[in-house]
Amino acid sequence: MQGKRDSFTSRFGVIAAAAGSAIGLGNIWRFPYVLGENGGGAFFLIYLFFIVLIGIPLMLTEMTLGRSAQRNAFGTFKFLAPKTGWPLVGIMGVAAAFMILSFYSAVAGWTLEYTLQAVRNNFAGKNPVELNTMYGDFVSGSFWPVVWMLIFLFLTSAIVVAGVSKGIEKYTKILMPVLLVIIIILDIRAITLPGAGEGLEFLFKPDFSKLTGNTVLEALGQAFFSLSLGMGTIITYGSYINRKERLMSTAASVSLADTLIAVLAGVAIFPAVFAFNIEPDAGPKLVFITLPNIFQQMPGGYFFALIFFVLLVIAALTSSISLLEVIVAYFSEELKISRKKATWLSGIAAGILGVLSALSYGPLKDVTLFGKTAFELLDYVSSNILLPFGGLLITIFAGYILKKAVMKKGVEGESGHEKLFKVYYFIIKFLAPVAIAFVFLNSLGILKF
Repeated sequence: MQGKRDSFTSRFGVIAAAAGSAIGLGNIWRFPYVLGENGGGAFFLIYLFFIVLIGIPLMLTEMTLGRSAQRNAFGTFKFLAPKTGWPLVGIMGVAAAFMILSFYSAVAGWTLEYTLQAVRNNFAGKNPVELNTMYGDFVSGSFWPVVWMLIFLFLTSAIVVAGVSKGIEKYTKILMPVLLVIIIILDIRAITLPGAGEGLEFLFKPDFSKLTGNTVLEALGQAFFSLSLGMGTIITYGSYINRKERLMSTAASVSLADTLIAVLAGVAIFPAVFAFNIEPDAGPKLVFITLPNIFQQMPGGYFFALIFFVLLVIAALTSSISLLEVIVAYFSEELKISRKKATWLSGIAAGILGVLSALSYGPLKDVTLFGKTAFELLDYVSSNILLPFGGLLITIFAGYILKKAVMKKGVEGESGHEKLFKVYYFIIKFLAPVAIAFVFLNSLGILKF
């Protein structure tokens, strides 16, 4: 056993940190536009189904592996399956976290820019064409996208360098309640807009005529990625969880919080979209072009634009600190580097790669590899290859390689939920690998419906 490691000090701290990892731009930026592109309510129902069927069991698996070993993502597999090739799964998780942090920080930098624009009231009086130009001019720039990305990475590093209990836990316990309050304020404003009912109907009333095989796979992929699975974060955070904590209820609580925020983001966005006759399938630009257009038309728009972009910054930050922690835990535990040095080295390395991502819409937009810019390549390799493949290998490891008794002890804990464990183990052994394999093959373009 290792020497004493830093760890979470309370159940709320565990849930706040793990939920903070899961709740990010994927919930508030990606979920609404993916839902909008896939027909609304029907997509939402299938998404919920996959959260329960696949998301919670896989999150429980990663938490159990991390806590059983009490090591970083790489060290977990090295401890549980020594002298085998399985630690490579941990390396994939560390690599995925590094890649995601690099391009994620570029997008997070945009949220800082838009928060400043909201403070200055620069959306006022602009029509959709002008807002589109404003967005295009900013992301294609060579200075501010890089500056904001580096500032965001500095903020992330400043939290992580303080440690697990005094850094990550302390700040997520503050940030997560603030995030919830902000999104509820936005929801109240959205549903009181004239014509908001149509947006709520779009979100919650399923239209199964719009369903396709690809929609089902999109829902499964969104459920998988929104919970931060397959990238080493939940394994790493799991290693900091006290052995007295009941992982089954913790995994369910984190998944519920993640889903709730995604739904509340939809409630904040779609009533406003329909109230102002905007198309709900606006795509990735929904947050940076469509919503500023709505805010500047509605009464109190200045205030609501400001708190919305603050919300985006908080969501991005709680996710980025979990990504950086995966890398820092690996460096400090496996390479025996001090936490301070490991944090700043990791942040600098992510910043160097992040510069390429930040410039991918401007000076480096014509510099491509395999037909993709640096941003697109990092996104594709991590999201389409490393995450689903890593998740697939984790289910195989838990279901077929690791002794059943290890998983049973970790999952059941002191609660004695034997029947629940049997259901869980069946899912992890048979259903989850098949479902994740479908997502993996679809993301690679090998399987198409």
